[in-house]
Amino acid sequence: MPGLRRMRRGSRRCSLARCLLFSACWAVGGLFVFLLAHDGGGFLSGRCTDEQSHRILARLCLDYRKGALTGDLCEDLCVAQKLIYRRCLYYDRGKKVIQADWRGRPVILKSKNEIFSSYHPLGFLEEMESQGIPEAELFMMVALEVKNVLGLELPNNTVGPLWTKKRGPHWKAQLASMWSLLQQEEYIYFSVLQDFSKHVLRVIGSCGHFYAVEYLTAGHAWHKTLFSVEDAVGASFSEIENKAKAITEIAISFLDMVNHFDNDFSHHLHLCDIKPENFAIRNDLTVVAIDVDMAFFEPKMRDILEQNCTRDQDCNFFDCFSQCDLRSRRCGAERANNNLQVICDKIFRPWFSLNLRGSEISFPLQLQLQKAVRECAQPRTNDVIYQHNFPDSLSKLYHLLRASQKELQKSGSYLHQVQL
Repeated sequence: MPGLRRMRRGSRRCSLARCLLFSACWAVGGLFVFLLAHDGGGFLSGRCTDEQSHRILARLCLDYRKGALTGDLCEDLCVAQKLIYRRCLYYDRGKKVIQADWRGRPVILKSKNEIFSSYHPLGFLEEMESQGIPEAELFMMVALEVKNVLGLELPNNTVGPLWTKKRGPHWKAQLASMWSLLQQEEYIYFSVLQDFSKHVLRVIGSCGHFYAVEYLTAGHAWHKTLFSVEDAVGASFSEIENKAKAITEIAISFLDMVNHFDNDFSHHLHLCDIKPENFAIRNDLTVVAIDVDMAFFEPKMRDILEQNCTRDQDCNFFDCFSQCDLRSRRCGAERANNNLQVICDKIFRPWFSLNLRGSEISFPLQLQLQKAVRECAQPRTNDVIYQHNFPDSLSKLYHLLRASQKELQKSGSYLHQVQL
């Protein structure tokens, strides 16, 4: 029938148009994903570029020359050219992370906001001579700011690294710079903890609101071992045997970090954003937390979790979970999971879910490790039961990983000493 044939031709044309539209959308979507994956955020933000980074540092140096800010790295950055920009690593909502070379060694420059004036100033600096401010009053202000950020009071000797004691000719700029740094949670964590923990980044110095930390290669979910041991140690870890050694060493260091954060401070330190990209390894294979924007001591963690809710899912704060009390419609203040469970799930499970065939770790021991990691990562419906089982999981994993070390040692190819 003529009418039916016309309808079929029209249907084919319509189908062809839909196919072309679908193909175009697919191509645009693919291009978007490609740019997102390869641009490091620059395509979307338009700010993680060399040009923008140079402008930010030039403005920082201009403020330094005007006397608005100062720091022990300003001279090297702005005058002597001993702190040299290399590339932009990250930009998001003002947070800037830059790789640089300082006197021949790689470092990372970080700031929560790119512009110095975006930080809240000390109001009284304009109203009175800063040289006349009593020492005790300034120290108290620093202690209060640290308490606001961390959610707990610290001993006076702990606040020391944050305190500008030496009153130089640019004292007002020193105070303004110190105050901008104290408004950055990561800076406070790194500065306060670096003398007590080998598992956090070391602060090298600062210029205004930018501070420099040691450069370490971050982990990546797509990397076979999550962390590039070759970059850290400078040796070849491509063989299966060496891969097993590296994973065992790093896994034990993760357990050391968990135990340290749970027991060596006055309160538990909770990590609420656990993923390979937020950790790195030093050349002795020590695990280091390099991004602590989502790290909270117990008092602040309880404040964050205790919110209104209608179901358990409302009590999830990234990797930190609580439970909903349906009678009061409030989330419990106590965290239901812990750092070890999330590390087992996101870090250990990819490592130990497959057998390390060809390694000297015996097959029965590999099976025990797989089972222990699976049990550790398994979410529990009863937070009390899980918290009681936590020490057992930690102890069991320690035991199995050290047994793996012994088997690798017996193979005659164990890495006894990592070059520093």
